[in-house]
Amino acid sequence: MTIEKQNDDYRISLEQGTPGFEPPLTGETRAAIINALHLTEDDILQGLPIQVATTGHSKVMIPLKPEVDIDALSPDLAALTAISKQIGCNGFFPFQIRPGKSETDGRMFSPAIGIVEDPVTGNANGPMGAWLVHHNVLSHDGNVLRVKGHQGRALGRDGVIDVTVTIRDNQPEKVTISGAAVILFHAEWAIEL
Repeated sequence: MTIEKQNDDYRISLEQGTPGFEPPLTGETRAAIINALHLTEDDILQGLPIQVATTGHSKVMIPLKPEVDIDALSPDLAALTAISKQIGCNGFFPFQIRPGKSETDGRMFSPAIGIVEDPVTGNANGPMGAWLVHHNVLSHDGNVLRVKGHQGRALGRDGVIDVTVTIRDNQPEKVTISGAAVILFHAEWAIEL
């Protein structure tokens, strides 16, 4: 982890674990995820899988068409919790690519571990960057893909995570996430020994 002070704020960068991918989720499981998000098959980017991706913490990647109103998603949390237990993955990350840009908008739901929605998370944006390279979704120079992952707008807590994916042989090799951080409070603890 690298912490860089920038005026009164901080920029934090973190190299994540080795990218990995489970087989695509198909059939009843795929349909259950789509239904739990109150979406239809027509809302999913054609030709791309719903798939568990990981860079240390696995998340289900759900690529949506740009015209879907991602901020209006209101998932069935009980259904997502049940699916989490079935597939062994606790987070669902519907996202969409901003047309003509290396930028995305996403939301991360993880009710199985008590997180209805995480406003901004590197645990989802990092695997998404690896997934984008793995499926050759965004153009890159063959060495690096840089993506800005926007998240939190639906909660009124907008944030951006910069995702850098190092590429080898057209596959993701290393993922680094970075973003701005602010100090919300200072605290001191007195510990008696």
